[in-house]
Amino acid sequence: MMLKKFAAAAGAFAAITLSATASFAQSTTIPGEQVGLAVGAPLPEGIYAIDTFIYRRNDTRFSTDTAINVPVLVWSTGFKLFGANVEPLLAQPTVFGFPNNPAGVPNRDFSVNVGTLVGSIFAWDLGNNFGVSYLAAVHLNDLDGGRGLTQFSSNTYRQGFAASYTGDGWNLTANLTHNFYDSPGRFEGPVGRAVGPLYLADALLLDLTATKKFGKFEVGAVAYGVTDLPLGGRDFARATAQGYTRAGRFAVGGLVGYDFGPFTAQLMVARDVAVRTRGTESTDGFIRLIAPLYSAPKAAEPMPVSLVRKY
Repeated sequence: MMLKKFAAAAGAFAAITLSATASFAQSTTIPGEQVGLAVGAPLPEGIYAIDTFIYRRNDTRFSTDTAINVPVLVWSTGFKLFGANVEPLLAQPTVFGFPNNPAGVPNRDFSVNVGTLVGSIFAWDLGNNFGVSYLAAVHLNDLDGGRGLTQFSSNTYRQGFAASYTGDGWNLTANLTHNFYDSPGRFEGPVGRAVGPLYLADALLLDLTATKKFGKFEVGAVAYGVTDLPLGGRDFARATAQGYTRAGRFAVGGLVGYDFGPFTAQLMVARDVAVRTRGTESTDGFIRLIAPLYSAPKAAEPMPVSLVRKY
């Protein structure tokens, strides 16, 4: 009896959290997480700290507002592999929920730990200010992910394909991210056994950036979207029985940034223009800080060589 109560509580918490993030689709990567970044361009050698905070306000009455904080460390090694600059990264995202319940129903804020992300970017400089990159990474949900979200019942395997143009102060970037899982996923322990296997849909995310720098200022437009990929017939039926419905959204907005010297700040606001489930539109606000923690010393310029002319 007690086990059933624990299972019911876990299921209720998962339902609350999923309703809070339904428009994110069944993805671990947050839509818009990488807009404003020239992800396709190789970074100069050094270590970089990037923190992105996203607050999402849902139009649905009595819905739950959500916030996501994504701190990332990237090391641009300068080491080349097949011509690509190797850039290992480490991130520890966290999801926060802020319920807006009707009168008489208590509001209880909560947080869910997303599995630590480990991986690497491989970035190629194609010349003429063009660059492309490939990301291979995994969210270690089985190791340290929270239990509030269905997708955390499996590690999230993540790959990304990006292209950037960064000439003349422009940042024109398109970035496609693929999340895929071990489906069905399972949580460990007695509660996990009571909940049983969870059927997970893979997801695709697209981030688009078009900004221009004017001195220390940066302005421009961003757009991003996410969609679940179709589940197989039997898995879809099982997932539907667990309350799963296909989800997706596409948002557009604007970006303003400023280079303070030691760090750069970006502010973004975006609004859904298309959703799979009508009435679930939302507005997102972003704050991002980018700080180089270490930069490799530049190589000394060679001494000029005297020109000897023979007559």
